[in-house]
Amino acid sequence: MTNDQRRRILIFSTAYYPFVGGAEVAVKEITDRLVGSFDFDLITARFEKKLPPVEKVGNVTVYRIGSGKPKLDKIFLPFRGAVLASKLNKTHNYFCFWGIMATFASGAGYIYNIFRTLNGKKKIPMVLTLQEGDSENHLQYKWLGLISLSWKLALRQTDLLTGISNFLLHRAEKNGYKGKSFLIPNGVDFSLFSKEISDQDKLSLKNRLGKKEEDIFLVTVGRLVHKNGVDDIISATALLPENISLLVIGKGDLGHNLQKQADSLGLGNRVKFLGFVPYSELPKYLSVCDIFVRPSRSEGFGNSFIEAMAAKIPVIATPVGGIVDFIDDRGTGLFCSPDNPQSIVSAIKAILEGNSLRDSMVQNAYNRVKGSYTWDNIAPEMKQVFNQIEQ
Repeated sequence: MTNDQRRRILIFSTAYYPFVGGAEVAVKEITDRLVGSFDFDLITARFEKKLPPVEKVGNVTVYRIGSGKPKLDKIFLPFRGAVLASKLNKTHNYFCFWGIMATFASGAGYIYNIFRTLNGKKKIPMVLTLQEGDSENHLQYKWLGLISLSWKLALRQTDLLTGISNFLLHRAEKNGYKGKSFLIPNGVDFSLFSKEISDQDKLSLKNRLGKKEEDIFLVTVGRLVHKNGVDDIISATALLPENISLLVIGKGDLGHNLQKQADSLGLGNRVKFLGFVPYSELPKYLSVCDIFVRPSRSEGFGNSFIEAMAAKIPVIATPVGGIVDFIDDRGTGLFCSPDNPQSIVSAIKAILEGNSLRDSMVQNAYNRVKGSYTWDNIAPEMKQVFNQIEQ
């Protein structure tokens, strides 16, 4: 067995580029920084017919499975992925498997290992990274408890566990995990989000968005789903002065309902749904905004928060899930309450009326992200996890 073969890792991720969320960004940022230490292959669902079945993305060779029909591609991914993993392993003799979340794709790695052990072969070590931001209620009762069951089964077959927050590591313990675990948070492309945006670019974007001198822009970034609480921000906006508007960046299943909510409250001109914004463009949008707000109902970590913190925007959040790992109330941000628009209003007013509070929170948040949440700091921590695998 050659050294290259011994150091090749097969990743299982239900989605991957060009479909981008916190987990997908984490995989790419970490693997890009581990060039020379490991080679990476990745199995994912195809989701769109136009996407190539095999493609190199950064330091990862991506294998897409399916016909381009999202629901079917997800359902069959664990089984088709196990077959492909078997085929790829014959060529590459993988050092370990790396599952991204206890979901469809990771199931392929576990299924393949079950068949290996049934055939008298040693299983390939499995590293599982928990990135999930779903609520406890979702975990326990969605799909008649099948999600909870899949978690427990996956954790039993996991050799090393990483979680992006203490909240997720504790959840794993409650679901029966007894092995080694490591806190490896998500990070931020600090050079991208902390860079200075030119006055000309800011002015151009302000004009495009219709921002006047006296206007205040709130901003939220993320999927338009129940857990991210965008409905509560819209309700809060209706309680604020008319010079305060909300930018909603992201897409999701609730987009139409949220638009209807804004219209019914007479906020058609004050709530601006911008849809998808390319990742590289996000710092420009953040630079023309005044307060970042995301009143999450549940959260595994929350990359959008640390991106706003790196961009030096004051952050309003809820003390749920992994958020408490990096936000201290009145230290690096302000807390509001879930399902409580009035508490969002109070937090916004506290920031607008207290310049010294705002300035100290912004600087503290910036320093925290720079010191603890850059990918250059996080990638070596993941390398140490892989190096602990026993062969």
